[in-house]
Amino acid sequence: MSAVEILSAPLTLPCGVTVKNRLLKSAMSEALGDHRTAAPGMALSRLYGAWADGGIGLCITGNVMIDARALGEPGNVVIEDDRHLATLRAWAEAGTRNGTALWMQLNHPGKQCPKGLNRETVSPSAVPFKKDMAALFATPRALREDEIHDLIRRFGEAAAQAQAAGFTGVQIHGAHGYLVSQFLSPHHNRREDDWGGTPEKRRRFVLAVLTEIRRRVGPAFPIGIKLNSADFQRGGFTEDESLDTIRALTAAGIDLVEISGGTYEAPAMTGIKQKDSTRAREAYFIDFAAKAREATTVPLVVTGGFRSAEGMAQAIHSGAVDMVGLARGLALETDLPKRLLAGQAPRYHVRPIRTRIPMVDRMAIMEVVWYTRQLHRIGRGLPPQPEVSGLRVFLGYAAKSIWHGARPQRLRAAS
Repeated sequence: MSAVEILSAPLTLPCGVTVKNRLLKSAMSEALGDHRTAAPGMALSRLYGAWADGGIGLCITGNVMIDARALGEPGNVVIEDDRHLATLRAWAEAGTRNGTALWMQLNHPGKQCPKGLNRETVSPSAVPFKKDMAALFATPRALREDEIHDLIRRFGEAAAQAQAAGFTGVQIHGAHGYLVSQFLSPHHNRREDDWGGTPEKRRRFVLAVLTEIRRRVGPAFPIGIKLNSADFQRGGFTEDESLDTIRALTAAGIDLVEISGGTYEAPAMTGIKQKDSTRAREAYFIDFAAKAREATTVPLVVTGGFRSAEGMAQAIHSGAVDMVGLARGLALETDLPKRLLAGQAPRYHVRPIRTRIPMVDRMAIMEVVWYTRQLHRIGRGLPPQPEVSGLRVFLGYAAKSIWHGARPQRLRAAS
C-alpha cells in the first residue's frame, strides 16, 4: 500500500465508532477562553472549523479544565455544569464539519500551574518543585479523600457536557505532569492510603476517572487518554509502570491511547533531546509505542517529530501505532492533512523557535508563545505567519505581560 492509502484508511475504535482517516490533531493549548467567564468564544469555533475543513480525521482540543479553582494558565476553558452549553455547541458544530471527529481533552493541572493564578494548588501529596522552578510554582496542598471523589465526579460531569454539546469523544489528559499524571507518579504521589503507596493504588485515580466518565456517557462514546511513556524524572513514573497502566486501562475499556512523555520539570514532549534513531523515524516516542503494542490491542497514537507522509505511513505499517498525531504543523497550515492525503509535501516544516536570548531558549518558552500566536491569528480569521521571528514574538509577549502587570511565568511546553 502507498503512504496515501495507509493514511487515508478509516479506523474503527473498540466502542464501535469509526474515524475517517489515520491523522490525529493532538492537543495544543489555545488559551482562547474568556478570561472572565472561562467560556469558549467564536475564536475557538473559527480555529476548529479551519482544522475540520483541512481534512484531519480526529481533532483533539486543547485542555479544558474541570474546576474553575484550578486553571493551568489564563484563557483556559472550564466546564463545571451546563452554563456554557450554547457556546460549546457552536464550537462542536464547527469542529465536526466534514465528518471530523472532535474530542474534548479534559484536564486538571494539580500542582502544575504558575504562582498567583489560583488561590491554592493541590496534588496527591505536598511535594514541591525542584529548586530552579520553586520560585514560579507553589508547593501544593495534599488532597483530602472527599476532594478526590469530587474531582472524579467533575471529570464525569465535564464529559457529559461535552457529549451534550455535540463533541464526539473525550480524552483524559494523563500526561505531562498534570493531576492524573501526578497520581500515577511515585515522585509526586507519596500517599499511604488507598490512592497511593503501590503502583496499583496510584492507578486507582485514573481508572476511577475512566469508570465515571463511561458511566456518564455510555458504552458507544469514545474515551481516550494521553499517557506518559515515562516522566523522565528520578523516582518518577517508569516505562514498566506505564505499560502496566495501559494494560489496566485496556481492561477498563479505553478506546485510544496517545503516547507522550515528560513534565514541566523534564519536558521530553518538546523533542528537544532525541536519539538519532528516533529522529530518523520521525517520532519522539515510537520505541515505547512498539512495546505498548505488545501490551494492548487498543489503537495507539504517537505525536511529535513526523515530517513526511512516508514517515507517518511507515509508523503505521510497522504496527507500532494505528494513527499519527500532528500538532505544531497544523498551526502553520490548517490544511496539512489534505495535502498529505493528496500525496503532497508540507509547505512548511516545524523548526525550533529561538530568540538568541540564552535563558529564554533554554526554557523552550517559545515553543508555546510562538505557536500560540499562530493559533490566535487563525482564531481571528487571519492566516498564520510561519516566517515571523522568535525574537519579535517574544518581545511582543514580554511587552504585553508587562502592560498587564503579569509576573514572569514559565509556560508549559505542550498541552
